[in-house]
Amino acid sequence: MLDSCPGLPELINASEPSFSFEFFPPKDDRAEAALWEAIRRLEQVKPTFVSMTYGAGGSTRDRTIRVTERIAQETTLTPMAHLTCVGSSRDELREVIGQYAGAGIRNVLALRGDPQGGLGAPWERHPEGLDHAEDLVRLLRELGSFTVGVAAFPDKHPESPDLDHDADILVRKADAGADFAVTQFVFDADTYLALRDRVAARGRALPVIPGLMPVTSFKQVSRMAELSGTPLPEAVVRRLEPLATEPAALRAEGVAIATELGRRLLDEGAPGLHFYTMNRSTATLEVFANLA
Repeated sequence: MLDSCPGLPELINASEPSFSFEFFPPKDDRAEAALWEAIRRLEQVKPTFVSMTYGAGGSTRDRTIRVTERIAQETTLTPMAHLTCVGSSRDELREVIGQYAGAGIRNVLALRGDPQGGLGAPWERHPEGLDHAEDLVRLLRELGSFTVGVAAFPDKHPESPDLDHDADILVRKADAGADFAVTQFVFDADTYLALRDRVAARGRALPVIPGLMPVTSFKQVSRMAELSGTPLPEAVVRRLEPLATEPAALRAEGVAIATELGRRLLDEGAPGLHFYTMNRSTATLEVFANLA
């Protein structure tokens, strides 16, 4: 089913909170089949939108585009396509944007992306490409009528000097035309609230949706926290680390933590929640049911 004009800004700014889910491109056909099983289960709860992360090159990029197009054409879901500046010229970015538009996808999460050498490596712009997410926001605005989301970093971007700089960058993205922001996964509500308040103090009414990830593997979430620069709060570590070798108990505690955090974020006025699903549906659906 093709959904070409979902009105995401209106939905995100509505009185009822938005709920959205994020997937990443599968590496092979077997993983893609598992992804579609999760998508079909999550479709039943009618999320505001779903997003697909972006592989910047080769077959990963092609699979990203293909799966996102299938979501638009074969489901009742509203897809948001991720797009990064990594390793792409302006013309290549225009081509991908055109592919999305041709499939009826008018919602794009505009990201600079991680350096090709990984976090910690220096950022290198493509010689004919873009340097910042705000530049990609402007390009999208030039090319058509898109809803544009951007990333936000409550615990400080790995390359940022301080939290005020992060708020300034987010304001620049808003000034470039971003409609809303989605944060990296949050484990401390206070860091999210501080970022939201910094943006508001700069005179911007940009909706900032916190990201939530139910923990089902302590090793996995520790690795993701390390890679993203998002620290795990000591209070969370104390609850999860003793259960690291007890999968069922750790999963139950992870769902409980995500439920508690999600409830507080919504009570504090967050416009919605964005679930990092890790291409699985059950833990996410449990948290969603607890909050519904």
